[in-house]
Amino acid sequence: MKAFIFAAGMGTRLKPLTDSLPKALVPVDGVPMLEILLIKLKRAGFTEVVINVHHFADQIEDFLRAKANFGMQITCSDERACLLDTGGALKQARPLIGRDEPLLIHNVDILSNVDLKSLYQQHLENRCAATLLVSQRDTQRYLLFDQEDRLTGWHNIATGEIKTIYNPQEVIHDRHLAFSGIHVVSPEVLDAMVNWPTVFSITPFYLQSCKQLCIKGTQVDHLRMMDIGKAATLDQAAAFLNTLP
Repeated sequence: MKAFIFAAGMGTRLKPLTDSLPKALVPVDGVPMLEILLIKLKRAGFTEVVINVHHFADQIEDFLRAKANFGMQITCSDERACLLDTGGALKQARPLIGRDEPLLIHNVDILSNVDLKSLYQQHLENRCAATLLVSQRDTQRYLLFDQEDRLTGWHNIATGEIKTIYNPQEVIHDRHLAFSGIHVVSPEVLDAMVNWPTVFSITPFYLQSCKQLCIKGTQVDHLRMMDIGKAATLDQAAAFLNTLP
């Protein structure tokens, strides 16, 4: 099984730690967040990983070498010249990813109790282009899903803004669910990015493609997760990590 880790961000919410360290190497209870995720992926049965790098990219590459890639096949997708955002990162890494099987995508700064192997298997069984892990947590920006769990739009409840290729007055009544930053995509998703620009976010891509591609949301029972990409939660991350299986 293959995975892609978004690790190229500047980590501005973790300053001053990220003034001299890439976000991916910021420690949680003494262990870099990238190491925590890689070990979780390995235990779940993932053997090939692509990681995008930009901010202090050399440090990440040196770290992986020192750890012998954790016994996995790990490749870095170089974004030193320019940050490509989430969609652009996947588009650039297409030759490294290949197109022989689905790809699990995971933000480096997310901790969770999600069974990644089960999520991957669910995607295979759904036969969809993309499976997005979502939940019913409070946020200002929600993805919208119809009764068949298919993506229909995006809603900012603070501003009232709706983004959709459908009728906004109809999708506003669809289920509002928060995206987790963990998803699985089939090769057809990356193929559909070919005509998109060099730099773009994957969320607008999903919203523009949800009529042509089957993009579904899925929830898991008793989901627990934490965004450790900001200083406010980093202090609590060690205790949270110790509660995970």
